[in-house]
Amino acid sequence: MAKSVFYHAGCPVCVSAEHDIINLIGADNVEVVHIGENRGKIAEAENAGVKSVPALVTPNGNVLHINFGASMADVKG
Repeated sequence: MAKSVFYHAGCPVCVSAEHDIINLIGADNVEVVHIGENRGKIAEAENAGVKSVPALVTPNGNVLHINFGASMADVKG
């Protein structure tokens, strides 16, 4: 089974959502991508349809934007 991908930028809203996502679906079922530390993943997130972080991209490509933390424009700086 493919994993979901959780993108975040490290802000308190994002970190809290990361903990909740891991508790809900399990660490083995989600890849966590901190785009504040791994800026090379910003284009990947945008190509997947992520408009703001935190966001969860499901294995079938749905993007679930969770409790607005930062827009991708803010993340790109």
